[in-house]
Amino acid sequence: MSEQREVLVGETDDGTDLYLPVVELLTGRGFVTGKSGSGKSNTASVIAEELLEAGFPLLIVDTDGEYYGLKEEYEMLHAGADEECDIQIGPEHAEQMATLALEENVPVILDVSGYLDEDESDELLRKIARQLFVKEKKLKKPFLLVVEEVHEYIPEGGGVGETGNLLIKISKRGRKHGLGILGISQRPADVKKDFITQANWLVWHRLTWDNDTKVVGRIIDTEYSEMVSDLNDGQAFVQTDWTDVDVRKVQFRRKRTFDAGATPGLDDFERPELKSVSDALVGDLQDISERKDREQDRIHELEAELEKKEKRIETLEDELESARDVSSAAKQMADALSNPGTVQTQLGGGNDEELRRLHEEVVDLEDERDALRAELETRKERIEELEQTLESRTGTIERLREEAERLRSRVQELEAETSADADEAVGGDADAESETIVQAGGTPVELGYVGTGGDGGQSALVVANDETEYDMGDVVALLEPTWIGGRLERASEGSRCTVETAAHVLVVLAGEGPLETERIATAVDRSTVAVQSLLSELRTEAVLDRTGVRSYDLADAVRSKLQALATAEEAETASDDGDDEREQQQETGGTEQEAGIRPERRTQ
Repeated sequence: MSEQREVLVGETDDGTDLYLPVVELLTGRGFVTGKSGSGKSNTASVIAEELLEAGFPLLIVDTDGEYYGLKEEYEMLHAGADEECDIQIGPEHAEQMATLALEENVPVILDVSGYLDEDESDELLRKIARQLFVKEKKLKKPFLLVVEEVHEYIPEGGGVGETGNLLIKISKRGRKHGLGILGISQRPADVKKDFITQANWLVWHRLTWDNDTKVVGRIIDTEYSEMVSDLNDGQAFVQTDWTDVDVRKVQFRRKRTFDAGATPGLDDFERPELKSVSDALVGDLQDISERKDREQDRIHELEAELEKKEKRIETLEDELESARDVSSAAKQMADALSNPGTVQTQLGGGNDEELRRLHEEVVDLEDERDALRAELETRKERIEELEQTLESRTGTIERLREEAERLRSRVQELEAETSADADEAVGGDADAESETIVQAGGTPVELGYVGTGGDGGQSALVVANDETEYDMGDVVALLEPTWIGGRLERASEGSRCTVETAAHVLVVLAGEGPLETERIATAVDRSTVAVQSLLSELRTEAVLDRTGVRSYDLADAVRSKLQALATAEEAETASDDGDDEREQQQETGGTEQEAGIRPERRTQ
C-alpha cells in the first residue's frame, strides 16, 4: 500500500482505470457540474462511497434529499427537518454536529430540503461550516465538506451572503487546515467564478446551455465548449492539477447504493433497508432539542396567559367606562329633581361603589400583566445570556487549546535542544543502526509480530542500537493493569480503537521506533486517521513521546521498563544455564569415579 492512497472512480476513454488520490479529495477544492440527468450526483455519490469505504468521514449538504441512499451500506447520521431523518436539528445544534463529524468520525448527511424557512437552513449551514473551520485549525484532520447546488450560496452576479462568503473562505484557506470542499451545480454559469477558479480538480458532465458551455471554454479550452454537449450519461471531462495530463475523458462507474434522487416512474418502487445510527449517538442532539422545546413551550405559555390577562383588562375597562356613563347620567338626573339627596342615595352611591370595585380589579390585573411581561422579558434575557455565555466559553476553549498547542511546541523545542546537547556531549553515534524486528535466530520480519521458531523457541524483539533482546513476555508484562493496562484502556476509549490495537502499536514501536504515523498504521493494519487519534491519546497518557512531525516512539519510562524486564530475563536465563552446566559436570565426575577412572587434571 502506497503512502498516498487512491480510490477507483471510473475508466478513461482509452480503457485505463481512473484513480483519484484520497488526500486531494479530502483536503482539495473540487467542482462537479452537469445538467440534470448527466450524472453529476452519481459522481458525487461514487466519491462519497469510496471515501466512506476507506474509513474517512465527510459531511454532505443535501438540498434535495437524494443522498440518504448511502445509508444502505454505511452508518451515517441523517440530520435535518423531516421526520424520516435520524434527528431533527436547528442552528443550536451546529457545534455538536461539527464535533460528531470531526472528533467522533461520524459521517453526516445534512438534509436541508425539509426546512420551510430558508433563513433557518442557511443559518444552520453557516454555523456548522464555521465550527468545522474553527475546529480544523486545531485538529488539522483531513475532512471533506460536500455542498449540493452550490450556486444557491455563491451565485455569480448576485449578492453573496455570510454563508457564501464562508464557503469561499473555506475554498481559499481550508486546505492548509485539512478542510476540503466539493461544490456541485448543474449551472456553472450561475456559480461565482472565484469559487471555480480556486478548484484544483473539476469534473465537467454534459452541458448544453450556451452560457454554461462558454464557461467550459474559458476554464479548459474553446474546443471543449462544443465537445461537452455530446457527452453520454456518466461521461465527463476530468481536470486535475496533480497530473501532467490536462484533461481526460472519463466514464464514471455507477454508484453501489440506493439512488434516492432517481425520478419516480411507473414501476413499483421498493426502498431498501437502510442502516441506522445508535440511539446513544444522537442523545446529546436530542437533549439540545428538548431543552429548546421546553423553553419555547414556557414562552408560549406565558404569552398565552398574558394575552388572556390583556383581554380581561379590556373587558373590565369597557365595564368601567359603561359604569362611569351610568354614574354621570344618574348625577344629571339627581340635579334635575327636587329632592337630589334621595335620588343620589338611590343611584349615585351604588354606582360609586361599583366604580371603585372595577377600578381596583383593573389595577390588580394590570399589576399581574406587568409581572407577566417582566417574567417573559427576564426569560428571554436569560436565554440570550446563556447563548452569549456558550459562545464566550467556546471562544475561551479555543484560546486555551491554542495556548496548549503553543506550550507543546515549546516543550518539543526544548526537548530537541536538550537531546542535541546530550548527543554533542557524548560525541554522538551517527553510525548507530536503526531498530529492527527479528526472530530469535536472526531472521528479519517485516511487521511487529514474529512467529515461533522451528525449534520451539519464543520470538524476540531486538533493538539493534543497544543490543537488548525483548522477549514477547516482556511486552506482555508491560500490559499488566498494575502498570500500563489502565493507560491503554483510557487511550483506546478516547480514540475508539481497541486495546489490542494499542498493544500492537507498542510492539511495533519497541522494535522499530521512532516511526511516522503512516508506517505505524500500515504495521497494525488500521486507517491513518484512527491510528493518529490513538497515538495522540497514548501520548496524553505518557505512554508515547512525539519525536517529530507525525513521528512517535515509546516514552523513556516505558522503554526503560521494557529494558529492565529484558535484562532481568537474560540474567535469570544465564543463571539457569550455569546451574545446568554444574549439574552436568557433577554427574560426569561421579560416573568416572564409579568406573575407577581418575579424572584428568585440567590446565588453565
